[in-house]
Amino acid sequence: MADRLYINNHFTLNCKTAVVHTNLYNPELNHAYRDLARHYQVAIIPARVKKPRDKPTVESGVGWLETWLLEWLKDKIYHSFEALNADIKDRVLELAERPFKHRSGSRSSNFTALDKPALRPLPKDPFEYYETLPVKTVPNNYHVYYDGFYYSVPYTLYKDSVTIHAYAKKIEIFNTKGERVALHIRKFSGRRYATEINHMPANHRAIREFNQYDGTHYRYRASSIGQNAYRFVDTLLKSADFEEQAYKSCMAVVNFSKQYGNTRVDNACKKALDLNSVTYTTLKNILKNNQDKKPVNAEHSDADTPTPSHENLRVGEWE
Repeated sequence: MADRLYINNHFTLNCKTAVVHTNLYNPELNHAYRDLARHYQVAIIPARVKKPRDKPTVESGVGWLETWLLEWLKDKIYHSFEALNADIKDRVLELAERPFKHRSGSRSSNFTALDKPALRPLPKDPFEYYETLPVKTVPNNYHVYYDGFYYSVPYTLYKDSVTIHAYAKKIEIFNTKGERVALHIRKFSGRRYATEINHMPANHRAIREFNQYDGTHYRYRASSIGQNAYRFVDTLLKSADFEEQAYKSCMAVVNFSKQYGNTRVDNACKKALDLNSVTYTTLKNILKNNQDKKPVNAEHSDADTPTPSHENLRVGEWE
């Protein structure tokens, strides 16, 4: 308990969780320890060097209380921590009300008169302890390592230094300016890489998005364009020896809707289906040449028109 109240930057009996580097005039505090003090709005003041006169007083009080409690508990038997803690609480309350021997009042009255008026409400959220790990250089795959797993940072931080704050359930990563650049759920199992898509360069992002899509995705996207687009994509997927071979063509159908609109793409798919030519090239040519705006039979209407009579036409020769 004393280590939390006083920091000695000279003797090793105080834990290193408090002071990272000792210095007579400017000791460097552990980041998490410093943030704990800020969270609860208390000041951390290092004890006097070489001959600190603060810590022994605190420790002697803690030591006396421990001895006093253990002497009282030595012949008692408990079957649960709840029962033990209840008895300790009653015993400490009894001590707080006991009058001082050499001055007036009690621990309880002193608390009411001196400490209680100075108390501030606790913060809304409890402090979360975290471990700090500096990373000297972000590698070219923009993932930093912590405890068996790799967590992404923005690819623009390549070759920069970052600092990892590892909490019980999350990983925060900060740049050299102290700005948080990444936030991940901490991993304890599963895939070793935790990647946020916004951290990736554009070419990596496109590849990742493409690899995440399957036939179900393309059928769903095509159905949002229209019934004919769905039939076109479904035919593409089923006609391939392996479904993955048709993914790029299916992506093209979906992307055509951004350029030509859903109605034109759906009509073009219907025309391709009617022509029994369900391919990317056919669909592209239909849209490029505005053939989706014409009925299928319009291209062959001239074949149904009777040939006009003229001098070079031999009539009746094959009748």
